[in-house]
Amino acid sequence: MPSVGWGGAKHVQSTVAGCLLAIVLLLGPCLRAVDACAQLALAPHSRWQVTAHNGVFWLLTPCGERFFSIGVNVLEGGYPQRLFQGRLAYHWGTFYPDLEAWGQAARQRVLAWGFNTAGAWSSPPDMLGLPSIPDLELGREASYHWVDPFRPSMAEELRLWARRLVAPYKGNPHRIGYFFDNEVGWWHGAMLIYFLKQPATDHTKQKLLAVLRDWYDHDWGRFRRDFVPPQGVGSFDALLHHSGALTQLRPGGEGIRIIRHWLGLVAEQYYRLAHRALREADPDALIFSDRLQIYYDPVVVRAMAPYVDVVATNYDVDSPDGWVARYYFEGLRQLTGNKPVIISEWFFAAHENRTGNRNNGHLMTVQTQTERARGAAAAAQQFARQPQVVGLHWFQYYDHPQGGRMDGEDYNFGLVDVNDRPYEELVAAFSRVNPGLAAIHQEARLTSSASPEVPPEIPEADIDPHDRSLREWPKEQALILGLVAPPPEIVFGDVYVAWNHAGLSLATITMEYYDPVLLAYGDTFPLEEAFRFEWGVDAGAGPQRFALYVIPPKEFPKDGTPAMRLQLCRKDSTTCVPVPAAVATSLGGDVPRVVAEVFLPWSALGVTGPPPERQLRLELATTGWHRARWMSWSGLPPEETMRDPARWRVVRLGQRAPAH
Repeated sequence: MPSVGWGGAKHVQSTVAGCLLAIVLLLGPCLRAVDACAQLALAPHSRWQVTAHNGVFWLLTPCGERFFSIGVNVLEGGYPQRLFQGRLAYHWGTFYPDLEAWGQAARQRVLAWGFNTAGAWSSPPDMLGLPSIPDLELGREASYHWVDPFRPSMAEELRLWARRLVAPYKGNPHRIGYFFDNEVGWWHGAMLIYFLKQPATDHTKQKLLAVLRDWYDHDWGRFRRDFVPPQGVGSFDALLHHSGALTQLRPGGEGIRIIRHWLGLVAEQYYRLAHRALREADPDALIFSDRLQIYYDPVVVRAMAPYVDVVATNYDVDSPDGWVARYYFEGLRQLTGNKPVIISEWFFAAHENRTGNRNNGHLMTVQTQTERARGAAAAAQQFARQPQVVGLHWFQYYDHPQGGRMDGEDYNFGLVDVNDRPYEELVAAFSRVNPGLAAIHQEARLTSSASPEVPPEIPEADIDPHDRSLREWPKEQALILGLVAPPPEIVFGDVYVAWNHAGLSLATITMEYYDPVLLAYGDTFPLEEAFRFEWGVDAGAGPQRFALYVIPPKEFPKDGTPAMRLQLCRKDSTTCVPVPAAVATSLGGDVPRVVAEVFLPWSALGVTGPPPERQLRLELATTGWHRARWMSWSGLPPEETMRDPARWRVVRLGQRAPAH
């Protein structure tokens, strides 16, 4: 959710006292070194680093102190005027005599609320006197993405832009490092479709055609088994010289494999060249990745890993109670070889807000400011418990204008409203929890997702399948441990299971992206290409098999209204049979995550109630769009493991989970 900064750049000398900086920014055990470096402005050099202690990662200041970055994005003066293009907006000049006064007030506020970093799109470090991580937009400025990334001049253009973009920050010890870009969107299908539409003179299209020829061993017939080329195109040469028309994935084929391979090649080129350019431009700065878009593709993260010091990811909290799904950070750790991570953007919005924001999308939104404060405080502590997380940056300082930004996004994301009034409950919550986040982080330890050696136990809980929320789920107790994906893939979602005297409840939070124009099909979406969550259950009446399919529309509404639908089936061979009295609910919008829950009455399992012996046999499996990847509890392919109930696990029905 990038924001455009409009405030000026008048510089103000930092006035941070050494003791205050130490108390607010640094861990207690590091205070002994403060005398040698009382202020960052007096640091002996500008080099920031990363370090690990007892398996917990930290940033390391130029003074040699461990630092946990608690930041605010868009910490700047707002829009160029109060009424901006007919919308009432946040504007520093409405509330302060000059920009210097605004900067002093804003700095004092965020320090009092326990923040210590100016995140992306903030005023320059010399104005706020805070450590900062600027977003350079290096790839966008150099026209890497969606132009011609393999053109021969690309490396030199990135070098020139890197030198230009870091110039205002280079040598400043408040500059921690740089984000490459923000939410560039590593969408695999679009990356292939776009470049196949380009003219033959495009160097990247030439590269892509060379990759396709090699992948299919110059056999056009093999290519056509996976793709539907434009009408009249009958060879690789013809495809090279044909521009503007759509090439699509063929249902039932394996074209998603080459699509993901191509995405990895484009990403590796980006990270390699951008790393070289940025390292040459400012050797003392940490290199943060582009700010990933609340989603990541494993092939992109693998390509990124050798070229960044810290992985940056934006994050949409998974549940209104502040729950953070375990799979997301475990996957990053596996893909990068345990590189540190920064939450470059996170947020909560509430329908109850003073600006009048509509909260018009799929991002985390609750009803009241009380809920907002409670959820944000819980999420901040959840993030701090991740040992590889070196910081978290709130999005953003002020609310969107009344009626939304120029791109239409309209959210109550602010610590303050458009009238510069703090949201009291939210900032009070941050004032309470932020000062303790470093101590929580210091005690963070990796949690194992391996299967328990004893039969797993699922909790008893009263789950409302209609409330469109995972709030009431005892998620820690209901989380299924031990899901397996075949190498080099990773587990890409969490699964939760609970029971009560009415039936069995299942829920999933899964990261998976669907491209609405990639697949060529008629009026009915083919189920074999759908995302699906499958499970097998034997409660004593024999094995029962079920599947939850996520079905996209032929065309998505232009207003962003969620349009994916769920189809719950009892699997009887290849047919889909409805399940009477069962409930399936989607909890999210059409975003690169599937969040859903299902209730199955005991009657659907062929029994009248919980098994007397309080145990059942269970198997779980998930298959991504176009069969790109899968994971299962047994580690076997979904079709194979569902076919063999002898491999299903014994699961005990446990005690009632504590009320939330």
